[in-house]
Amino acid sequence: MQGLGRRVAVTGLGVVAPCGLGRDEFWEGLLGPGLTGGNSTTIADWDPTPYFSNPKEARRADRVEQFALAAAAEALEQSGELPADRSRVGTIFATGVGGIHTLETQIQTRIEKGERRVSPFLVPMMMANAPGAAISMRYGLTGPNETICTACAAGTHSIGYAARLIAWGRCDTVVTGGSEAAATITAMAGFGNMTALSTSGTSRPFDRERDGFVMGEGAAVLVLEEWEHAVERGATILGEILGAASNADAHHITAPAPGGVGAIACMRLALDDAGLAPGDIRQVNAHGTSTPLNDAAEADAMREVFGAHGVPVTSTKGVTGHALGAAGALEAAAVLMSIEHRQIPPTAGTTDVDDELGIDLVTGAARDWEPGPSISNNFGFGGHNGSVIIGPPA
Repeated sequence: MQGLGRRVAVTGLGVVAPCGLGRDEFWEGLLGPGLTGGNSTTIADWDPTPYFSNPKEARRADRVEQFALAAAAEALEQSGELPADRSRVGTIFATGVGGIHTLETQIQTRIEKGERRVSPFLVPMMMANAPGAAISMRYGLTGPNETICTACAAGTHSIGYAARLIAWGRCDTVVTGGSEAAATITAMAGFGNMTALSTSGTSRPFDRERDGFVMGEGAAVLVLEEWEHAVERGATILGEILGAASNADAHHITAPAPGGVGAIACMRLALDDAGLAPGDIRQVNAHGTSTPLNDAAEADAMREVFGAHGVPVTSTKGVTGHALGAAGALEAAAVLMSIEHRQIPPTAGTTDVDDELGIDLVTGAARDWEPGPSISNNFGFGGHNGSVIIGPPA
């Protein structure tokens, strides 16, 4: 983040996703086949009990909070020692809808059994800030504890804001990322009836036959740290947050602005924040939801900023599905793993790239690359745009 005085290192990463629990399984999953045969992908046989002191405590946490705590445990274990002054450690977290599983279940309980049977834990389990609050309380983090809820851009926004708190000198360490578990019956019906979900049950970003997204879930947590502090304590630095940006389309509640004008401006703001030119970017981790309008608008934006076929592009949603408010965190994790393994994961599920989009989409198999600055984009209902630029440790 040029001009703000303090560099921001990534020293910890934790992931919980349908394609793999833990960062290593997650990476292997990103190299695997695409999603087929359903309009959602969820974590099968999820067992939250290893992340709680007892089964009762686990039952009093919604699935979205369970995912967040599991990912945070892995990230903080990798990062290592936290600063002694926990007031300098923040928790900036993201979700799109929060504890909707609990809310939907308890509404059904009220209808069938009456108001007196509604759980007294409904409110703390359903509230959107519960995942971030749970992380803060478990580890005694008394710095800023805020939840960002900007639909599908929330994960990217949380990472960008967390990095700024360090760059500005307000925090020395921030635990950030996002979590989502929104594949409930009612939510799926709503997305389906608005024709956002794939009718074929296949996620195929930027494919000529793309027809909607597959709902995903999961969480990713990054530990961000002031660079010199990380170096002094001998931490392993996974990458660097070079820049970030946020803006609004101010166009439509669900549709992107024509031509991707908001996305264009957002990426350029992030480049300016990082002190980089478009030619410095070596990878784009696209929002790439597999919906006709969004993929077309994003491709327009990438061509405008980077030129036709100007930079390798991937979308990991062909494997992960679309995890809404956690998408940006999962995709930042994918970029960091891409840097570590020196490969760009393929856009799974995509077999017939829409030539009209004019992008260099990585498909079929992972592509070897020399890691360099990478931009991860996310765009959410409400016209929210977010971009974050992540570089290799150097």
